[in-house]
Amino acid sequence: MKIPIFNNVKGYLRSANQWISETPDRNLDEAYDAALMIRAIEDEHFNGRKISAESARYSDSIMTYFQGELTKYLNLAKLKLAAFNTSRSVLSLSPLKTTKARNDYSVEYHNLHEQEVKDQAAIVLEKLNFIDEVLAKYTYKPVKPSSATSSTGSPASLVTIYETPTPESLSPTVRNNSINLAKPLADDVNSDKMAESINDKTSFLPRSILRTLDRLKRQLDPKAEEEVVRDFRSSKTKTIISMKFILLLLLIPLLTHQISRNFIVGPLIDRFRDEKPAEVFLNADMEEEAFSQLQRFEEHLKFKMLIGALPKISDEEMEEEVKLKAHEIAEEFRKESASAIKNVFSDLLSVFAFGFVILSSKREIAVLKSFMDDIVYGLSDSAKAFIIILFTDIFVGFHSPHGWEVILEGISRHLGLPENRQFIFLFIATFPVILDTVFKYWIFRYLNRISPSAVATYRNMNE
Repeated sequence: MKIPIFNNVKGYLRSANQWISETPDRNLDEAYDAALMIRAIEDEHFNGRKISAESARYSDSIMTYFQGELTKYLNLAKLKLAAFNTSRSVLSLSPLKTTKARNDYSVEYHNLHEQEVKDQAAIVLEKLNFIDEVLAKYTYKPVKPSSATSSTGSPASLVTIYETPTPESLSPTVRNNSINLAKPLADDVNSDKMAESINDKTSFLPRSILRTLDRLKRQLDPKAEEEVVRDFRSSKTKTIISMKFILLLLLIPLLTHQISRNFIVGPLIDRFRDEKPAEVFLNADMEEEAFSQLQRFEEHLKFKMLIGALPKISDEEMEEEVKLKAHEIAEEFRKESASAIKNVFSDLLSVFAFGFVILSSKREIAVLKSFMDDIVYGLSDSAKAFIIILFTDIFVGFHSPHGWEVILEGISRHLGLPENRQFIFLFIATFPVILDTVFKYWIFRYLNRISPSAVATYRNMNE
């Protein structure tokens, strides 16, 4: 009976060894298939050119569909290519698989095997070359690797992100258009930068007049209407991507919290607490609150008996009523303790889900940042000053300590933690001060350079 079992184990080990040895080829084939799908979309719908809004005229919904397919196949190709390189480097450290011993090879078999290896290497190189050729179309190199606003490394899409110029070198109009729909718009920005440098050298005419003449020339350009439409499509696409990403940031953590709490964490905790006698109170604050409720109930009964609202009852009946109320309060606080434990684990899963969305959405974060910059820096000076004063007064103003105290107490109750008054007072004494310093540094360092009139308006309104 041991021989068949031994043969089965050998068969399983042989199958596992074969599957592991074929892992690099399998990953390479999947990456090659993804690149083929991208090339098929290019040939069929974009005349062999790059998948973008400039290569063909499609509606926004069709371009969004093609963009989704492009992102899916690009991510698949990159992932499988990385898996191919990793698995090939790992497997190269182990001995090569042989079906026979080297001594059993004949000269003819050895030559045939060597030719087969060469052919396989040529096929691998051809596939890698094709994959790199396809991926190169949708990979941009950063203009300045050391800059803070480097390229996100994401594939080309409807919204292409370029390096944001410094505020000193560009006008506010060019600065607000740091994310454009297609590459020609980036060429316009580069031409504006060249015009700025030329204007800096020529001082016989004011730069405002030259900007006005340049604006008139662009407005009289026959292609000005196409540029306006392209800018509108870029702004629309950027708005849609930003709104969807904001909804994802809100909905995914909330849904993760509710689903994990009701279907994963909740049943496990309820089962564990039902099997073993669990503590009613998680901390001393809950215990004091329960005692206070029981005492108020007993005093409430005595008060009603004294004013005649209830008939007089004996001490035994009074004790029975208080006992029933104590069981009711204990059950209530037992559920509250279980709910706090569920909240801890559900909140951790929500934080992990939020972090996963942030880490896997670098392109969306860059688009959202540009979208928020357009909104914030597009406001009037009075609106900017109003928003700054509103936020500073809420979070670091005179009445903010009361708000922070309510927030910290709510968080403590949500997680079942005791309300440590010393920690709350220490937090209120330090965190708003740090936040106020950050606000003032941002106003001095960035807003004062980008919009000095908004800073002047803010100071006038604040005084």
